Amino acid sequence: MRNKVILAMAVLLQLMLVEVSAQRVKTGIEVLRESDFALLQGKRVGLITNPTGVDHRLKSTVDILNEAPNVKLVALYGPEHGVRGNVYAGDSVGMTIDKQTGVPVYSLYGKTRKPTPEMLKGIDVLVYDIQDIGCRSYTFISSMGLAMKAAAEHNIEFVVLDRPNPIDGLKVEGCLTEEPFISFVSQFRIPYLYGLTCGELAKMLNEENMLGKKCKLTVVPMKGWKRNMNFEKTDLPWVLTSPHIPEATSAYYYSASGILGELGFMSVGVGYTIPFKMFAKDSIDADLLSRRLNDLHLSGVLFRPIYLKPFYSTGKGENYSGVQIYLTDYKNARLTEIQFYVMQEMAVLYPQKKCFSDSTASRFNMFDKVCGTDQIRLRISANMKVADILPYWRKDEAAFKKLSKKYYLYD
Repeated sequence: MRNKVILAMAVLLQLMLVEVSAQRVKTGIEVLRESDFALLQGKRVGLITNPTGVDHRLKSTVDILNEAPNVKLVALYGPEHGVRGNVYAGDSVGMTIDKQTGVPVYSLYGKTRKPTPEMLKGIDVLVYDIQDIGCRSYTFISSMGLAMKAAAEHNIEFVVLDRPNPIDGLKVEGCLTEEPFISFVSQFRIPYLYGLTCGELAKMLNEENMLGKKCKLTVVPMKGWKRNMNFEKTDLPWVLTSPHIPEATSAYYYSASGILGELGFMSVGVGYTIPFKMFAKDSIDADLLSRRLNDLHLSGVLFRPIYLKPFYSTGKGENYSGVQIYLTDYKNARLTEIQFYVMQEMAVLYPQKKCFSDSTASRFNMFDKVCGTDQIRLRISANMKVADILPYWRKDEAAFKKLSKKYYLYD
């Protein structure tokens, strides 16, 4: 009897393990590997990646492709922080050699953001495998788009190994980037939160002529990902996409505070232990600001008072106070608008501490680029009322949602 119970428990455990395995999302690199790398057989491959390009056991896509039979990995290309993550923030390097593989590494950060003809010599196909955070101002999608342009110009195939949008595939917020404000932090005419995976976005950029010339694009879709899934539901390991995005949930908070953070007006937690999860400044009544923000009854978000001394960046070494953000229902929260309400309430409580003033004027240009327009700054600065900007901020969302559905790869 005892042996039968043990056997039954073993079978149940095995079934549970199978079920857990079945629930795990498989990223593009894992799907490509299951196909025996059919797309890349006999081709000379250039790989655009960084430390986030890994399988579920954290093995780098660099090493996976380097070991793949009949696939010749001949070049690596890295955005900021480099292919292996061994380039420090802000550092720009020239061509180096990857120590593990002996493959040349080219930087796509700094003056060279688009692969040059010299970088692409001898390449049959460019492969892109980088985890993004679903936000327009996060520059990995800009690197992807510029590389797609280069591929089109040189008649090189382009393959995107798809990965999850960590927020989900449904949330769309913000106006489209306007022509004068196209930049590396707003490279394409898409909303601030665009609700697509990088593979779906690549299809849209290609088919909607946002690149000038179409490239020969192939997207290797994930298996098991659904549009309503945030990253926690994928059962995949999160590799920090940059120093201040240490967790998958950091993507929500980056969206909620990153625009205001560009002004240097308040600390948004960069330089403290909770990057993008707070708003703080010197000589603020934290209880009062918290109460006023909570009295707005913003959907899906609460605030609590916080007191801190930033270790670096805005407010370094100063006594700061403010509010910490708590997302109680991120799906219904208007993430990007949280920071606008903070601007509004700060203007009411501290009219002498203006977020738009001579002291922040040098950052207006970057603020506008991240917003994709100058209209948000101009409209809110008049009366510091969020109601004055919401119609403009939201004006393109419905049309973009309708357009983007054409490029959905997942339900």
